[in-house]
Amino acid sequence: MGISVLGMGASGSGKSTSMINMDKKSTALFNVAGKPIPFKGKFDMTCVTSDVDQIITILKRNTTNCYVIDDSQYLMSFKLIDKINEQGYGKYTEIAKDFKRLIDTITYNTSPDTIVYFLHHTETMDDGKVKAKTSGKMIDNWLTLEGLFSIVIMAVATENKHLFITQSDGTNTCKSPIGMLDNPMPNDLAAVDTAIRNYYELPPVGLRKENKQKDDSTVETVKKIPR
Repeated sequence: MGISVLGMGASGSGKSTSMINMDKKSTALFNVAGKPIPFKGKFDMTCVTSDVDQIITILKRNTTNCYVIDDSQYLMSFKLIDKINEQGYGKYTEIAKDFKRLIDTITYNTSPDTIVYFLHHTETMDDGKVKAKTSGKMIDNWLTLEGLFSIVIMAVATENKHLFITQSDGTNTCKSPIGMLDNPMPNDLAAVDTAIRNYYELPPVGLRKENKQKDDSTVETVKKIPR
């Protein structure tokens, strides 16, 4: 049973930059928006796609035990744009079901030491509370996004530094198990990953032994970005 982690934040808050210290050889990156990463270097395993089915197929291979889905909110909004001319509420139901299928795949079809990080934009509600962005209230009616995650952290940019908030102060939807993560903590996804693995006594990031020599199965570039 894999673990899904939601890392949310406003644009420019440091979500993508937080990946800088991740193991580039053993962490697989799904680049949903197809943007260059904001630091030097590259991930050996990178898939440029906004296709949920494509992501699910790769996750089921269990090639490695650490994945990042960068700009995961676009999995919803790109599909909504594709279906903008469709009438009725069916498209919203389909978008919600797709996101739930993705979470279910991580939960039921990946190994127990797999962690998948969703780097996701935020939105501010009418009451001032900050939450994970979706593609509208119609989707929120079916899917409370943060309810699908046990760990929700938020990247914030202060005057002098970037941080992760790991517990809610009532103005956001952050949460994490007691004693797992400092609040706040440095904006470092590798440190988050280490803390989660230590808390649950999971092995460190690494390719599966049976897949270490199978480069063709661990490196994918799929350019499918609906506009």
